[in-house]
Amino acid sequence: MCSTRAIGIDFGTVYSCVAVFQNGKVEIISNEQGNRITSSCVAFTNNKRLIGDAAKSQISMNPKNTIFGFKRLIGCKFDDATVQADMKHWPFKVINDNGKPKIQVEYKNQIKLFTPEELSSMILANMKDIAEIYLGRKISEAVITVPAYFNYSQRQSIKDAGIIAGLNVLRIIDESTTAAIAYGLVNKISAERNVLVFDLGASNVNITVLTIEEDIFEVKSIASSTHLGGEDYVNRIVEYFVREFKRKHNKDLQDNKRSLQRLRNACECAKLTLSSSCQASIEIDSLHEGIDFYWTITRECFEELNIDLFRSTIEPIEKALGDAKMDKASIHEIILVGGSTRIPKVQQILQDFFNGKQLNRSMEPDEATQDDDYDDPKRPFTVVYGTVNSRKR
Repeated sequence: MCSTRAIGIDFGTVYSCVAVFQNGKVEIISNEQGNRITSSCVAFTNNKRLIGDAAKSQISMNPKNTIFGFKRLIGCKFDDATVQADMKHWPFKVINDNGKPKIQVEYKNQIKLFTPEELSSMILANMKDIAEIYLGRKISEAVITVPAYFNYSQRQSIKDAGIIAGLNVLRIIDESTTAAIAYGLVNKISAERNVLVFDLGASNVNITVLTIEEDIFEVKSIASSTHLGGEDYVNRIVEYFVREFKRKHNKDLQDNKRSLQRLRNACECAKLTLSSSCQASIEIDSLHEGIDFYWTITRECFEELNIDLFRSTIEPIEKALGDAKMDKASIHEIILVGGSTRIPKVQQILQDFFNGKQLNRSMEPDEATQDDDYDDPKRPFTVVYGTVNSRKR
């Protein structure tokens, strides 16, 4: 951290977390519910605003005014194909305001419009509040992680959101780079090693190739691809069940936002279950027009629905290796970051690409960008960036 007053915030599409350096190590701070990660979700009701887990918990009852995934809108235009595709899966309303997307909600019986940056500031402010409660003091400075594909304008938007949240943003740093720093500092690498960070989160895949030697981290290349993460896998499951429901009952769930959100919640749970089990059950009473929905989805079915997306994660790896002028045999360590790296098929495809090389799963995927837990707070390190960034939108 740059000062004793600074915190680190990992602002994610689905979850966020906050950490502080003290007592010689980085501590990830739990929220009021005791969770180390907090939902990146904001909800509006007739009398109050809810942020984080409290917002997520009432989403089925209030889908049109519960906002999530808005990080995907930062720096985008309303007419962008990705925005139009996302809107089909969101229960809330996104409108065109002079070419820019804004989210429309009903708050305290009035129609309100919010920019993605304003909603982002609410999440950052919540992270700040969580840290202040834990530390018992005011926080004014922060370092915030962002996806590697974020351009200058998007990074500035995050800084602006930080300012709205009452934070002086000391630095914006790539998520995958922080994971590599954590790996290097924890393992105290002395000999030169080439490291590839595979960061697969809720909405994108980020690949960073670095050379680490002692306390010098040289970023050789960065490659990214958006709309290639956990949220997109859930979308595929939802689309599958919507088709099955219509085939079986001749009724379209797309006409009922609340029913669609209840189905999505169940699909999110199923996706998580399928990372450790071969099948998951969907049981929703009175999903639509009094019709119960009971279904079992297998891991094999889940993989078939998403196999093209899983395989597409290899493209930015090939790009990053090419830009770094390395072949895959030159990589000494492959570090997995992001919750979607828990998916067995993703791990298999990645391991097959690297000819069976062991994957480094030692870091907690959801917290790796914060978890640089090393024992010498005064130990200096240097990050050197190369000239190659490859970003696919």
